[in-house]
Amino acid sequence: MDKRKRYQRIYQQFSDLVMKSDNVYARMATLSALLHHKMENFSWTGFYHLVDGELTVLSYQGPVACQVLEKHIGVCWTAIDQNKSLVIANVHEFPGHIACDSRTNSEIVIPVFNVSGEFLAVLDIDSFELNTFDDIDREELEKLCELITYSE
Repeated sequence: MDKRKRYQRIYQQFSDLVMKSDNVYARMATLSALLHHKMENFSWTGFYHLVDGELTVLSYQGPVACQVLEKHIGVCWTAIDQNKSLVIANVHEFPGHIACDSRTNSEIVIPVFNVSGEFLAVLDIDSFELNTFDDIDREELEKLCELITYSE
């Protein structure tokens, strides 16, 4: 199955699941699990939540994570500071990359906003492979993240 079709199936499954709870944290936990177990080459899949000005790990799948990310350094903070999703083909070439797991070689980070448009968290996905992520991942993950704060 091609990547976009796989994401579309995950989107449908997640759409059905988000209707079961209005809790954004439950939705983040569910999305972490879905993505981690349904997509190939995702070595770490989770969310960092902005708490009192710090990015603190929330829900995730994979090896032990950095609990709090140093401010304004690394891919996650850069995505926040630039207010956009980032696709990093080779994390070793990214200035200030934070290596929570030295085996990580590529990464994608998607900002998540609440219903008022304020920053809430980032979806952070790592891979042990180089060049794992592309614009298809970015586009589809952004759509999925919109469902986190969706309400009828």
